[in-house]
Amino acid sequence: MFYDNLQQPQLGKKSSSAKPAIFMDCGIHAREWISPAFCQWFVREALSTYGTDTQMTSLLNQMDVFVLPVFNIDGYDYTHKRNRMWRKTRSKKSGSSCIGADPNRNFDAGWCTIGASSNPCSDTYCGSRPESEIEVQNVANFIRNNKSIIKAYITIHSYSQLLLFPYSYTFELAATHSELLKVAEGASAALRSLYGTRYTSGPGAATIYPAAGGSDDWAYDLGVKYSYTFELRDTGRYGFLLPESQIKPTCEETMLAVKYIADYVQKNLY
Repeated sequence: MFYDNLQQPQLGKKSSSAKPAIFMDCGIHAREWISPAFCQWFVREALSTYGTDTQMTSLLNQMDVFVLPVFNIDGYDYTHKRNRMWRKTRSKKSGSSCIGADPNRNFDAGWCTIGASSNPCSDTYCGSRPESEIEVQNVANFIRNNKSIIKAYITIHSYSQLLLFPYSYTFELAATHSELLKVAEGASAALRSLYGTRYTSGPGAATIYPAAGGSDDWAYDLGVKYSYTFELRDTGRYGFLLPESQIKPTCEETMLAVKYIADYVQKNLY
């Protein structure tokens, strides 16, 4: 029923032809540990509830979900072994002793114009050029190669309890702003229904801060209409060091929001 191609991490009912799809990634920033936890939770829930959960069963019958559990694997590994608060990739730059770039400033979306740094030592270093980081290049190539079927892009971050959508590299509103906001508010309401956790929805630049080179802006400009960034729990008490006791409730409530978006996309394919 389900299949997992190592080149295309993929969940869905087997089909003789390509189905519309959702691409979801976690762990683009190394220190945001709750993010990879959610992608793993999503895969487990998808596999274990197929056939019993009507919404999940319908989704995976009609669509595929590409899941990238840890986008920035080298950085994530480094946070476990050396520096828990590391954010960037671990690439080396000629002429600099500083390591890595911010993968969420490295996409070709208003690249390095605002909210990003050209200093290789900065946590928001945009890289030497768009897609200079191999992780970004591989994800961008995959989405470009499958853009005819990818109908939604969801990227999971922490923290701040926000559900963001384009744009972050400009304060101009996206062409489909009203619909993006409607879906985000519906997803936030679904999330809040479980534990009362409140999320704020809105375009990235106005809701959190301006930031060029983000993956959601890039995907949207490529033509992926439903493009969203989650900033998971909390709002600052624990920040990136969210305690283990909050992993399960965070994943449970986030699942409701992601399923809401997926259900909307499934019913409004374009």
